[in-house]
Amino acid sequence: MGGGESNYEIHQNAYIKLILHALKHKTSSVNGVLLGRISGNDTAVEIVESVPLFHSQIGLLPPLEISLIMIEEYYADKGLSIVGYFHANERFDDFEVGNVAKNIADHIFKYFPQAALLLLDNKKLEALLKEGKDRSPVMQLYTKEVSRNWKLVGADASGPLKIKEPSANVVLLDYISSGKWKDIVDFDDHLDDISKDWLNPELFK
Repeated sequence: MGGGESNYEIHQNAYIKLILHALKHKTSSVNGVLLGRISGNDTAVEIVESVPLFHSQIGLLPPLEISLIMIEEYYADKGLSIVGYFHANERFDDFEVGNVAKNIADHIFKYFPQAALLLLDNKKLEALLKEGKDRSPVMQLYTKEVSRNWKLVGADASGPLKIKEPSANVVLLDYISSGKWKDIVDFDDHLDDISKDWLNPELFK
């Protein structure tokens, strides 16, 4: 580990929820927020939960600010805070971290310098759907800890981003094949109809 860079561990349910959200809205960019805590002598960030945010006009500030406040308040009681941001680009072949993603991640970084920016790796996801063998996350990790800009860190299996449960991708594939992605509720859905619960309590039952 060079220069005090952190390790990141994402829990299976948090991981799966973000990918199902992206699959539900394949033709648009989607985003989400990561909740967690610092562990292991300040060197590790544990991503315990995720909340799917938006699938339309994802750069709009007012709904974003409302959602972040509500999410923070809810999870503060559980000892979790916002530790990062997830983004899936609209286009399959788009591996850029765009301005919207950077701006929202920058906002989180101000409060949490070890913030993770996770970008969905569509190519890895597609390969997983075809072959089903890979155990590493189908996401790219960017951090700003040791550089002034968001920088891609270790995109391979030995990199700093790990899934807590080794069989997470197997479970993910099972959820995809059974159409679980249809059940995902994000903040967009909740703001349209507040009876829809952005905590997705039924998803993993």
